[in-house]
Amino acid sequence: MRMNDDATLMETSHFSTALIVGAGSGLSASLGRALRKAGMSVALAARQTDKLGPLCKEIGATAFQCDATEVAEVKRLFTELESQVGAPDVVVYNASTRERGPFLELDPAGVQRAIAVSAFGGFLVAQEAVRRMLPKRHGAILFTGASASVKGYPQSAPFAMGKFALRGLAQSMARELAPQGIHVAHFVIDGAIRNPGRAEPVDKPDSMLDPDAIAQSYLDVLRQPRSAWTWEIELRPWVERF
Repeated sequence: MRMNDDATLMETSHFSTALIVGAGSGLSASLGRALRKAGMSVALAARQTDKLGPLCKEIGATAFQCDATEVAEVKRLFTELESQVGAPDVVVYNASTRERGPFLELDPAGVQRAIAVSAFGGFLVAQEAVRRMLPKRHGAILFTGASASVKGYPQSAPFAMGKFALRGLAQSMARELAPQGIHVAHFVIDGAIRNPGRAEPVDKPDSMLDPDAIAQSYLDVLRQPRSAWTWEIELRPWVERF
């Protein structure tokens, strides 16, 4: 283990178990690797877990099936997690979905689903996490936001509605829970993220965010001394206009 790896491990050693909700092959996979490398046990939750096998094997993670928009399923997730891995002291909410199209053509059921996944699921997961963190006055809850968290784009109203709501949730929670020892932070991911099936166009190098670099920023926030906590951080490629 290299010296900087030792430093990372020591600085995050007060966290033991991490749960990533909305796990997949992109940012959440990088987060899982980074959290495991920092010395934490990692659990992954997703509506469909069949594709999580290779990542679970790579980082020694446990996968749980869960629809984060369903109260009973979220409660079951935390009960099973406690019995198999332990109560999480780090929770990352990374789930979202999009419903695109001209405003008058949007399907109300699809809009409802988009808001539920992006925001209501974040509330349900955070509430169960806080139930377990508050007695110990210790824990961290990290929400993955987007450009749409602060700016609505044309033909993308449902995504903006969900992400605006998630940001409001994070801000309200941070103000209430930080004095009680729970660090709540929201990440505005301003730009497209590279993933195994998505890379920058040849004529636009560095135009996408590296998921490993994003994961490093999540770790940096976890390492913040509580005398200087942040509730929000923006991340974008250096060539991105904002």
